[in-house]
Amino acid sequence: MPEHTFDTVVVGRIGRPHGVRGEVTVEVRTDDPDLRFVPGAVLRTDPADRGPITITGVHWHSGTLLLRLEGVDSREDAEAVRNTELLVDVADLPEIEDPDSYYDHQLVGLAVRLTDGTVLGEITVVRHEAQDLLVVRRAEGGDLLIPFVSAIVPTVDLDGGFVVVDPPEGLLEL
Repeated sequence: MPEHTFDTVVVGRIGRPHGVRGEVTVEVRTDDPDLRFVPGAVLRTDPADRGPITITGVHWHSGTLLLRLEGVDSREDAEAVRNTELLVDVADLPEIEDPDSYYDHQLVGLAVRLTDGTVLGEITVVRHEAQDLLVVRRAEGGDLLIPFVSAIVPTVDLDGGFVVVDPPEGLLEL
């Protein structure tokens, strides 16, 4: 489990080395990579002892983001930072203008209730796969995956600390 707290968010994860001069691939986890990944940007890391990391070069190659990082000058150096998560402070995130959009960190920790008020559990992770999924740790144990779509999650109350789900028949038994 990552060691970063809710004062930071993951914007990327360093992947495999690219070439022999220290370039790394990045699994992008932000909607605005051109804002986050620019030469001179300094990013916090998880694990923390691998950073902070300063970006010295950026380019896209066949749909993959490639970065050059200060002090990472060989394939071996690049391999040493592989799987490092790149973090930014929550305070540095722009406001979301769409009232039906949320940052993952806003959803994690919210209680999950059925429309009748029954508590199902708590959101522990938001997965971004073919569709966004809320991972809910059930009150009685185990995890539940709930598609994060308005038909199934009609209410998100950040101030109240909960979401309401109206699952289709059978979803809770999966």
